[in-house]
Amino acid sequence: MDQLVLTFTLLFAAVLAEAVGRRIGVASAVLMTLFGCVLALLPFVPQIRVPPELILPLVLPPLLYAAARRTSWRQFAENWEPIVLRAVGLVIATVAAVAAVFHAWYPGLPLAAAVVLGAMVAPPDPVAATALAGRLGLPRRLVVVLGGEGLFNDVTAIVIYSVAIEAVVTGHFSAAHAGLEFVVSAVVAVAVGLLLGMLGSKLTGYLAEASRQVALSLLLPFAAYGLAESWGGSGVLAVLVCALYLTDAATEFGDTAYRMVGESFWDITELLISGFAFGLIGLELSAVLAATGDDWPQLVAVAAAVVAVVVVLRLIWLTVTWWLRGASWHDEEADEPYTWRETVVTWWAGMRGVATVALALAIPLLTDAGADFPGRTQILFIAFAVVLFTLLVQGPTLPLIVRLTGVHADTRAERRLERQLWKRVVDAELARLEELAASEDIPVELYERLREGVRKRMARADPEAADEEARALGEREQRMAATVKRLRTELAEAGRREALAARREPGMPPDLVDRVTRRLDLGPGR
Repeated sequence: MDQLVLTFTLLFAAVLAEAVGRRIGVASAVLMTLFGCVLALLPFVPQIRVPPELILPLVLPPLLYAAARRTSWRQFAENWEPIVLRAVGLVIATVAAVAAVFHAWYPGLPLAAAVVLGAMVAPPDPVAATALAGRLGLPRRLVVVLGGEGLFNDVTAIVIYSVAIEAVVTGHFSAAHAGLEFVVSAVVAVAVGLLLGMLGSKLTGYLAEASRQVALSLLLPFAAYGLAESWGGSGVLAVLVCALYLTDAATEFGDTAYRMVGESFWDITELLISGFAFGLIGLELSAVLAATGDDWPQLVAVAAAVVAVVVVLRLIWLTVTWWLRGASWHDEEADEPYTWRETVVTWWAGMRGVATVALALAIPLLTDAGADFPGRTQILFIAFAVVLFTLLVQGPTLPLIVRLTGVHADTRAERRLERQLWKRVVDAELARLEELAASEDIPVELYERLREGVRKRMARADPEAADEEARALGEREQRMAATVKRLRTELAEAGRREALAARREPGMPPDLVDRVTRRLDLGPGR
């Protein structure tokens, strides 16, 4: 088995792990890690060789872009205080605490190497946290803060990580230089992110076709990351700024096809890259264990101490900040008060994931002097131990913590907001219909049919808000819609089969058939 076959084996397994994990109730990340370990034990499987300097540029931009598309600037602005306290304050505190523990255990290693480990295990993973939080029905505000923390703490952690890596590799460190680098990194990143965001929104609107728009969205995070890094900025922050800008700008240029294609594409991208990264953990873990030799009992003890520091410090930090600032975070319009129960759930939801894996795999093999990177094996072992604790302990038990604390979203408030939005949508449609009726010669029959269609849609979407007549019409419409949908599916399937059969006929251009099939797939009116 060569490197290319091994890579595609991991990608194929990532697809299967997602389906199998949902069926048996186990996180796909756990399955991929175990699969990587099994592969590493097979004698014909080579050790995968990915240059460390390529890990971060290849893995982080698409994953961060995909995660950032699920939030917005407005949500960050509304929750900036708890997000910043965790994404900056808690990350720095975790880096310092982990570095102190590791350096106390291995005083012969450079302090900067200990800081590298602290930066790797400090940031919780935004993808894992928001995915689990969404499925567990947590309050929306809590999900937003977890997601925002997970996105922006990567910025803080990776800047610290980069400075520490440079100090180990070159053997030189200056606190003043590091502070200046942090400021310059942020300014350059924001400028690059905004520039590419504005340019990307203009180009996306010009391209018009959904496939081309989504292809551009794939290139933009890599461009933002690479350009910011080459100019001394934070590539991660540049990707986040670019993604948030484009997410808000998509309301101007995005249509149905763009949203459908884009959501599917980024879901696939996230699935494959995350699965591949966790598969690499298993493969790399076997090599790390082999390199530790007889030192593994000591490493297990150090790893347990680091896990304890990471977990306990997060609880202390969240408890203290809740006690000091919790009341000021409460919004009367929020799902529920920020209580100690939410603090417990937020604490246990601080799972580590792909960012920690990517940073671990990106550690250079050698210093500028040609020596081995000091403590690389120990750092990798401990980082993987933190991730595995997250996968095997925190992830599976988070639903239990949620049940015990009784934290859940206020579905009544959510439903109220949904009804309000539907009313705004219907009012906008009716107002536009009146404008068109006044400016165009619309037949009375057509006007009444369109108006009735809007009322029926409102009744289907929100029966409680509709009048009795509209509800009755909506109920009849729902029964009819089920029949019509089934019949239309049968008809469209017959047409699709005929079109695909024509594709095999001589003289029939395949692109013409594909164009017709695409129109059939998109449905009526497309």
